[in-house]
Amino acid sequence: MSRLVVLSAGMRQPSSTRLLADRLAAATTAATGAELEVRTIELRELGHDIVNATVTGFAAPALQEVLDAVAAADGLVAVSPTMNGSYSGLFKSFFDVLGDDALVDVPVLIGATGGTARHSLVLEHALRPLFSYLRAVVVPTGVYAATQDWGAESGLAARIERAGRELAAQIAARPPRVVLDPLDEPTPFEQLLG
Repeated sequence: MSRLVVLSAGMRQPSSTRLLADRLAAATTAATGAELEVRTIELRELGHDIVNATVTGFAAPALQEVLDAVAAADGLVAVSPTMNGSYSGLFKSFFDVLGDDALVDVPVLIGATGGTARHSLVLEHALRPLFSYLRAVVVPTGVYAATQDWGAESGLAARIERAGRELAAQIAARPPRVVLDPLDEPTPFEQLLG
């Protein structure tokens, strides 16, 4: 069974960022055609642990479990509110503590929310470069939802459905990830002993 991790960096509850993340996950699941294990993570709940890991270099158990889940994911939905024309500090801080190789070749669907459509380029000038740096495979369609997009005929539903299909196709096209336990590999000393 493939694993989809959904990261929401919404700061409030209820959150339009979480709403968009849930809708993107639902569209991906609907398009998969197979069983998909979905796990949604609210970064807001891990804020203190993320800051502590940034300062100390060590992740608390709850954060480490989330980092491991992201590293083992077959696909990722990542949604941030727009803050000062970019992703939120909490969103970026999470990816700062995630290992550099954790998302190599992992399909990622990016999304963002904001008060106005004028900030929609946050997907192209902030989120897409971040995930390119992490060597993830970002699906072509990113989804930005401004406040007015939640109304009737905004086209948001069609964009969500298209992005979900693209992520589902990427997940289906790759074999499930195998995450090795570092304790299963022999240490250099054990290799010398044969």
